[in-house]
Amino acid sequence: MALLLESIAAAEPLVVAFVAVAFVMALAEFASRYATGGRIHASALAVVIGLALAYLGGAATGGHKGIADVPGLAGIAVLGGASLRDLAIVATAFGVRMEELLRAGVAGLAALAVGITASFAIGAALASVFGYRDAVSMTTIGAGAATYIVGPVTGTALGAGSDVLAISVATGVVKSIACMVLTPVCARRIGLTSPRAAMVYGGLLGTTSGVAAGLAAVDAKLVPYGALTATFYTGLGCLAGPSLAYLVIRSLAG
Repeated sequence: MALLLESIAAAEPLVVAFVAVAFVMALAEFASRYATGGRIHASALAVVIGLALAYLGGAATGGHKGIADVPGLAGIAVLGGASLRDLAIVATAFGVRMEELLRAGVAGLAALAVGITASFAIGAALASVFGYRDAVSMTTIGAGAATYIVGPVTGTALGAGSDVLAISVATGVVKSIACMVLTPVCARRIGLTSPRAAMVYGGLLGTTSGVAAGLAAVDAKLVPYGALTATFYTGLGCLAGPSLAYLVIRSLAG
């Protein structure tokens, strides 16, 4: 039986990856329903489980791809890679009705501007507080506060060190998980009940995975709208990070 499973894993690594992720999602759903009473969304728990498994996999094998370094689970590196991730992000836009998108109008654009500016500013300020006072480090960590995708993109373009890149990714992951957990709790209080509100929300926070999972716990119909502006947020952040944001922070930080 062990040889059979090994041969299947070697021949169909992506299929095995889908099965592994499905198992984690089922476990997270069970924990969400019975351990937290539905107060913490299954997606947030799945991310935490995934991070823990990534750490354990990397620690056990000494590799650099987390759980994908474990023999038989190499397909997770493909399943979690940039191509399928970007495909999933783009696919969410197909659920958007154009008339609702147009209704966001100025509010959506303003949310994007405010969200990106605030994230960079807060992240750069925190970087300075913790001793990272050069412009490259402050910009990279500020970009990580935008999203964990914008952080490494910006840091790589600016030549940031590996420790700063790691901090930027960690900052974005913490933001994403916090968004997943807190969105269902705060949704009704802040009026997050309509497509327009979801688009403004996605533009303010920007973390596509966090916004999508959080909105899924509120109302699945809101997910495409929040994910749409959050995706624009990521794109704008990747453009502004190594250019405009860096120039502004360098002029201020010296």
